[in-house]
Amino acid sequence: MSDLTQRLQAVTRLLLDTAPVVYYVEENARYLPLVAGLFDRLDDGAFVGVISPVTLAECLVMPYCLDRPAVRQILVEVLSGGNTLFVPIDEAIADRAAELRAHYNLTLTDAFQIAAALAAGCEAFLTNDATLERVVELDVIVLDQIAGDE
Repeated sequence: MSDLTQRLQAVTRLLLDTAPVVYYVEENARYLPLVAGLFDRLDDGAFVGVISPVTLAECLVMPYCLDRPAVRQILVEVLSGGNTLFVPIDEAIADRAAELRAHYNLTLTDAFQIAAALAAGCEAFLTNDATLERVVELDVIVLDQIAGDE
């Protein structure tokens, strides 16, 4: 059992940050062994993948820049699969993001990501941004740390 699988055993909802999604879609050689299993487990219903507008928007930037409609379509399909939950940003999430940003000195996008995760009842947040580990309200899982362990 991989370290990532172990970390996710008790997780029923996981917010997917941009990097893990991009690594999966682009079949990134370094991270694919980790994220492919994660997305297989998501497809099997082992947990719910939570997506915020931040993840969706950030994932779509490069396909728009490169005029790659097929890649945009793949991303939309990955992010709207049967076991994913899209959490729109509302007033309550905006307020919580402001609180988190003030408390942890987060970027606005990171604050929105964490606030969306908390609003959706996520136990964990999958990212590759180690600066988010200072957030204690949920388990922040950094892919680079897991990739280094395996």
